[in-house]
Amino acid sequence: MVEPGELEWFPQARVGPLRHLYVRALLPVALAFAWYFGCLLLLPPGRALIFGGLLLAYFIPPSGKESVIPLGIILGIPWYLMAASVVVLDLLAGLFMILNLDVAFRIPYLGPWIARVLGGGKGFLAGKPWLSRWGLPGLAFFVMLPFQGTGGTGAPLVGWMLGLRPWQILLAIAIGSSVEALAFAFGSELIWSIATTYLTYETALVLALAAIALMALVLYLIARKGRA
Repeated sequence: MVEPGELEWFPQARVGPLRHLYVRALLPVALAFAWYFGCLLLLPPGRALIFGGLLLAYFIPPSGKESVIPLGIILGIPWYLMAASVVVLDLLAGLFMILNLDVAFRIPYLGPWIARVLGGGKGFLAGKPWLSRWGLPGLAFFVMLPFQGTGGTGAPLVGWMLGLRPWQILLAIAIGSSVEALAFAFGSELIWSIATTYLTYETALVLALAAIALMALVLYLIARKGRA
């Protein structure tokens, strides 16, 4: 089992102000709020609370890009804003983990999960040999898999076990998250446009919500089976 004292992670990233715990912990959070308030300038009127709720829901399992992005588009959030926002959240989650793994270790639910992943690191990588062979591209593909949830949380752990540098991990998150987010955003926008063109808005909404719920359930069951 990995102990908290072993988790002094990426000390080379802790230079200058980043050596202080509060700065490291609050920087990703402050950047997330800055992104949110900046996005308010681009949102349609009356969508601020909806947008904020979707961003918060993104961190609550089994939510992911496959459910949050389509739901945001249905509720009137521009597709490009939803796609960009989940990528930014993935990057900020990855940054938080890189700078604060020892702190994250003590967060309820997240800490025990981190300990299990790190404690069983060899077995984890043995079950995914393509990660070891591909390095950064493999980590980007890992982030891109829809049933990985918030890719920014798990990717730094996998990247650390692969021996990647912090900037390589963040680059892999950016690539994998962008590809996945754009795929869901473009697809959802296209399907929603077609549905509202040939169906009434109410019918299209019901069918879209049912499809999102079904997809989220299937991916959740797949993820549970993968962890078993």
